Formats: sequence, structure tokens, C-alpha cells
Amino acid sequence: MNNYRKLTEEEILRLKSQSCLAEHWEHIDVTSEFTTEYIHHVRFSGVVKLGMFQSEFTLPGGIRKHSGLRHVTLHNVTVGDNCCIEHIQNYIANYEIGHDTFIENVDMLLVDGVSKFGNGVEVSVLNETGGREVLINDKLSAHLAYIMALYRHRPELIARLKEITDYYANKHASAIGSIGSHVTIVNTGSIKNARIGDYAHISGACRLSNGSINSNEAAPVHIGDGVICDDFIISSGSHVDDGAMLTRCFVGQACKLGHNYSASDSLFFSNCQGENGEACAIFAGPFTVTHHKSTLLIAGMFSFMNAGSGSNQSNHMYKLGPIHQGTLERGAKTTSDSYLLWPARVGAFSLVMGRHVTHSDTSNLPFSYLIEQNNMTYLVPGVNLRSVGTIRDAQKWPKRDGRKDPHKLDFINYNLLSPYTVQKMFKGRDILLNLRSASGELSDIYSFHSAKIRNSSLMKGIRFYEIAINKFLGNSVIKRLEEIEFHSNEEIRARLRPDTPIGRGEWVDISGLIAPKSEVDTLIADIECGKVNKLKDINAEFERMHRNYYTYEWTWAYEMLEGFYGVKPEDMTAADIIRIVEKWKEAVIGLDHMVYEDAKKEFSMASMTGFGADGSRLEKEMDFEQVRGDFESNPFVTAVLKHIEVKSALGDELIGRMKSILL
Repeated sequence: MNNYRKLTEEEILRLKSQSCLAEHWEHIDVTSEFTTEYIHHVRFSGVVKLGMFQSEFTLPGGIRKHSGLRHVTLHNVTVGDNCCIEHIQNYIANYEIGHDTFIENVDMLLVDGVSKFGNGVEVSVLNETGGREVLINDKLSAHLAYIMALYRHRPELIARLKEITDYYANKHASAIGSIGSHVTIVNTGSIKNARIGDYAHISGACRLSNGSINSNEAAPVHIGDGVICDDFIISSGSHVDDGAMLTRCFVGQACKLGHNYSASDSLFFSNCQGENGEACAIFAGPFTVTHHKSTLLIAGMFSFMNAGSGSNQSNHMYKLGPIHQGTLERGAKTTSDSYLLWPARVGAFSLVMGRHVTHSDTSNLPFSYLIEQNNMTYLVPGVNLRSVGTIRDAQKWPKRDGRKDPHKLDFINYNLLSPYTVQKMFKGRDILLNLRSASGELSDIYSFHSAKIRNSSLMKGIRFYEIAINKFLGNSVIKRLEEIEFHSNEEIRARLRPDTPIGRGEWVDISGLIAPKSEVDTLIADIECGKVNKLKDINAEFERMHRNYYTYEWTWAYEMLEGFYGVKPEDMTAADIIRIVEKWKEAVIGLDHMVYEDAKKEFSMASMTGFGADGSRLEKEMDFEQVRGDFESNPFVTAVLKHIEVKSALGDELIGRMKSILL
């Protein structure tokens, strides 16, 4: 805490000689190390506090500037130690500025009245006409926003969440704004009612109004050329650049928005990327990516989603306005020129190709293709399980988590197979079996929710789901029994017993966090009754669910073993474990071989079209190899082969331990 003193008569005279003015010199306080040497052409108004000016800034290109105040008007401003503030066209009013901050060539920095700095702004997500508003705040997680937007059937919950957010917003409201330490603000237009965290870098922005930039040393925020943000919150580690325009938006941690991206009433959570296109009333869960100028995302809920060029949706049918919404569950993709007419729901890790106007709901048929043919939606269930692209996506997401902030807002589960997706495969398998039973095994086409399924696709879908269920349950059993020497069936059964009853029943994916629905319901009840009444406590509960995921996952898997394998877990023997592991090995190796064959297509002669521009087939192959490499040495291909080897050895090792009990 600085100890301030008043200016001496000698200092006042020197400041006046350096073209400085003040309404009341006695309202200026300075630190003991303060000197007047680097203060020129400054107008002081209201209460002003100044630190020392003893250090230099080295700018790009090698130019050095000494800290100080030059050509600036300050009204009710506190300036920390060693700041450089110069060439402010209008003025800086009602701000506390940290130390070692550089501000140059800015139009205006102003707090006008009491501001909440973006906290409590209502974002009309999913439904432009209102009804699903999310109140944004500094601590907003994807999971809390999901509940706030979608659990409207719990009015008491929504009222309590509004109270909690309003309390936080009012607590942090102030007539004095803050600009942190080590901040850079240069060549920028007006900044009004904005709170700016440490190490933020703002360069060339047009307008920032009513918002928070929650930058810190571990994860600085960058705001670049031509950016306009109104009623916003930007979280740590994010980049908003190159003419992006945001109105009533929340930007989560490590997001990248730029290249003239335009968004209104939208939420972007961890690691989202938006370039060139447009978003309106979208809920972009973690890793939602859109890069193309012709892509419009509107009134949809997404996560782990990649939007192809020209992807589009419609949220009204020219009747009661834009009241419809849609969901692409985690991992869904859209191809170029795809179209969806809301309302619709697309299952997890599905691929949408073509134009779809039939309001399909494929949420219980994950890993599918939706293909348009003659204005009809054809569904190919489960086929994406064998896609090399799906496996590659699952591997890349954890590697592309750009969050450097030690305090994570979102708790992200990257698992491709989880109780959430596998429970849907169980339902999907039952759906396909029932369709086959109801319409007969010889039917060419089956109908499901306005979509058509070909006979061959239905049969393969059943098989794909069974392979994936075998893989997941086998994984769970092997993980549970690993590195333990057993001497009897009783010891095996004791180890198989779950550590907690939590995990039974339905699971949900609340925008990146996969958890038992019972735990989410418990948290909601605790919020409704007031037991949990702070944003940080709600986030702590999400963190607890995430931390205990594998414990809860085993409880769910244990419950599923009897139905799928026909043996009660409490009666299991070593022979039963061997049978499960053999099925697991068959599933894992079989799936890996399918992925291997899918990857091989990328190295076919058809894929070499365009290579070896002016030469023979040999030159085409050589050119392809120089650019893309050869198939057998491709890193992904070698990883698949290694995976087969490692998993085979893992299964054989457990089978060996089980056989010792049978002897």
C-alpha cells in the first residue's frame, strides 16, 4: 500500500512550468518517491493519486520511452508506479491504474456512473425472442450456463440463479474502473465502463463498452485491430482480433475470435474459435469451431463441433418468428453447404451432410451420418465409430486445450466413450432391433423420426454399437482389475464392487462435463433451497463431479454388466472375466482395423489427384509421398498399430492372471 503525501510548492511550480494545470493542486496526492521530471502537458481534475516514474519501456523496434505522463487529462484517477500514459485525445476519468502499465494514443477511458462491467448482462441465447436468457458473469462456466438456459422447467432454480448472479454483479459494481498492472493499451478508440485485468494487451480496438477483460499474468488477453465489444465478458487467455464484433457475448478461456467474426447474444466457452462467419443466439460449448465466411450458426447448442463452410440453420418458419432452437450434441460436424431446419437434435459425434428439413431427433443414435438424398434424410447409425476422423478428433482436443490459467472455469471430459454416449448406444441398439422386429428383417428401408435407414445400415449399426459397448465395458473391467493379484473368485467380486452408489441411472453431458444426472439434480436442489448460494460454490460442485468421474463411471458400468453379458457381477468368476476380456480384445482390435482401413483411403490413388501436376503416375506417387508421407510411416497409422499391440498385451496379461485362479 503506497503512502501518499501532498505536492510541495516547488513541485507545483515545476509542474506549471511544464504546461500542467489543475483545478485544485491540493487534491493531488503523490508517493514519497514521486518526481516531476516526466510529467508534461497534463490536466488534473478531481482527486488524483500518482506513483513514481523511474523505469523505461522498450517498445517493438527497439524504441525506449521513459515512464511518465504526457498530453493527458486525468479526472479522479489513481496511477500506479512506473506507468507511461501519453497522447490521450479526450481524457481518462474514474479509473485506478496498476503499475508498469503503458497507455498511448487512446481516445477516451471513462467510467460513467456505477457500472457492473458486463456482469449481469442478459444474453438471449438459443431463443432470440427471449425465455432462455443467461446472465453472464466473470465466473460463468459452460455447465452453469447450460443449466440456466435449459432447466426452465425449474422456475425456482432460475430465480435463485438470478439472485446469485445479481448478488455477484452488485458486489463488484463500482463507479471506479480498474486497469491492471503490466497492461498495454495503444491506438485504441473509446473504452467506457470496462474493467481490464493484468497483462492485457489492447491494440487498435475501436470500442469497448460495458465489459470485463479478465486477463492475468498466466493467461493474458489480447484485443486487436478494429474490435468492437458491447456488453461483454472476455475470459483469461482469449484473443479477440481483426475486426471481430461482439454484442452481449461471453467469451470463455483460451478462445480465438477474429477475421471480422460477428456475434450477438452468444456464449463461447473454453477453446472456441470463430473466424469470418456469423453467430446469433448460439450456445458454443467447449471446442466449437467455425472458420468460414459463409457459415452462419444461429439458435443452436454445440460443443466439440466443427462447422463446414456454408453451414446454415433456420430458427423460424415465418410464422411466430425466430422461436425454434436446435442441438448438435458433442462432437457433431457439419460438411460444406449443410443446412438444418430447427427444431432438430443431432446425436453425439454425428456427421451432417446436405440439407435437412424434417426435424430429425437422432440423439439416441450417436456416431451416425445424416445424409440428404432427394430431399430426404437418410440415417447411417454408428458408422462414425470406425472413422479415422472421429479418433483423430478425440486425440486432438486435449492437445489443443490452450488454457494457461490455473483457475479453470470449465471442467472438460474428453472421453469418446463414456456412460453418456454408451447409454445412448444401448438405447440406439434397442431402437434398431425394435425397428427390425416391427418392420421385418427383409425390409429395404426403415423409418425413424422422419429419417430413413437402409437395411444394410441398420444391421451394421447394431454391430457397431455392440462393438463399442464391448470396448467400453471391457475397458472398465480391465481398469478396475489392473495391477492386482487375485487368488480367488471372491477377491475378484470384492474388487468389482463399486466404491459408491453414485453413478447409477442416467448420465448427462452439461456442455463438456459428463456426470450422473442424480448429482446434477442434487446440486440443483441445493441451489433451490439455498444450501449452495455462491458462484464459486457452484463451480466447486462441478469440479467435484469432474474429479470423481472415473469412480462414478465404474458404478454405472458395473450396473450394465449383467444386462449385456448375462451374468450378475456379484456372481462373476475368473472364467466370466476371461470371456469379457476376449470380447473386449475382439472389439478393440476389430475397431482399430476398421480405423486402419479408413485411414488407408487417404493414401489411395484417388486421393493423389492433383499431385505430380505435369508428370507420370510414378511422379504423382513421389510428389504425394514428399508432401503427405507414406502410409506405413504416418504417425496416426503407426499409433493405431501400436494401440493394437499394447491393448492385446494388456488383455492377455489380465487373462493370464485370471487363468491362474482356474488352475
